[in-house]
Amino acid sequence: MRKPLADRIRPTAIDEVIGQEHILGSNKILNRIIKSGSLSNMIFYGPPGVGKTTVANIIAKESNKKFYKLNATNCSIKDIQDIIDNLNTFEGINGVVLYLDEIQNFNKKQQQSLLEFIEDGRIILISSTTENPYHYIFKAILSRSTIFEFKLLAKDNIKDGINRALDILKKDNNETEIIMQEEALGYICEVANGDLRKALNTLEIAYYSTMPNKENKIVIDLEVAKDSSQSKILNYDISGDSHYDILSAFQKSIRGSDADASIHYLARLIKAGDLISICRRLLVIAAEDIGLAYPNAISIVKSCVDAAMQLGLPEGRIPLAEATILLATSPKSNSVIKAIDKALIEIDTKDVGDIPLHLKDAHYSGAKNLGRGIEYKYPHNYKNNFIKQQYLPDNIKSSKYYEFGENKLEQASFEYWNKIKQ
Repeated sequence: MRKPLADRIRPTAIDEVIGQEHILGSNKILNRIIKSGSLSNMIFYGPPGVGKTTVANIIAKESNKKFYKLNATNCSIKDIQDIIDNLNTFEGINGVVLYLDEIQNFNKKQQQSLLEFIEDGRIILISSTTENPYHYIFKAILSRSTIFEFKLLAKDNIKDGINRALDILKKDNNETEIIMQEEALGYICEVANGDLRKALNTLEIAYYSTMPNKENKIVIDLEVAKDSSQSKILNYDISGDSHYDILSAFQKSIRGSDADASIHYLARLIKAGDLISICRRLLVIAAEDIGLAYPNAISIVKSCVDAAMQLGLPEGRIPLAEATILLATSPKSNSVIKAIDKALIEIDTKDVGDIPLHLKDAHYSGAKNLGRGIEYKYPHNYKNNFIKQQYLPDNIKSSKYYEFGENKLEQASFEYWNKIKQ
């Protein structure tokens, strides 16, 4: 049975690992830990296909400890208990390294079952996860572990991995020449999106599905590479970390008035088909980041959002792009969110007191007997529809929540009210 190409090129020494130079490079922290042989509990966090399992296997090989590998998607507390039962046997005399893949799929009780044994050092836990460990892993395990973030591989890293795999394929079939055209290589590196395993799977399909030509050469050209690869898969999970990362980048790009970056992140969200999240975020941005600098923006965005929801994708991309560019190129003001948040904080942290009597409802018989509404001054009876009177409760009558933003519209409003109130 033929082993997958990704397994055949898997490095057996830390210096052979492709990428992750920030933690595995010469004299970097994880490299030093591995070579010292003094292991501690570790959490490998990062997207698939970037070397987490490979590094864990190398650590186990060099640790001189009994190595166990479990996947949290299909193992149970009993599997952990079986490992624990071996701790006092001859096999476990030097200790145990447990590699637990996809630890985020363990519930709190399953994670807690490991605590006693990783605390006293009998088990060295190396766990991996594609999700943010601070969101999914029990805090007691986090506090006893060092977190290492594995990043998407650069295109040059992917290229190195493909070339290594090509060398293996050429040794397997030394009678047939394999030619990887540069365009095809570039395409595979591009659509892999930082995932070496995906790139190698594409290469494997291309190689085994291409017959030698008359000159006994297997030529992998751009057309073959495209046929052999799926559509580019984005790192996106609607319930996971990447979902919030893209939405965050989307809003921050609009807030930063970068229309190109805003459209880029919108395109990622559209490719993921996440129409509801896009619409909700656009409406929030219109109020939070544009606000009173351009109050009509939210009305226009609401129309665009309604159109997108009615059209669905792919046509909905057009009004969504319109709303995105409008918001990115609009003047910005966060005076609205600052005002409401300041008021909410004051309600939570202060004794705000009662509503002034003259502002209380007086539209019922007996209201005057209770002092309701007696001293209220109706602003429309006065010049410029304004009369100074107290509106806030006595306890916070000097509080200021709203501050006019530094933009044309709000400054015009400031000048108007400053003139009237003086």
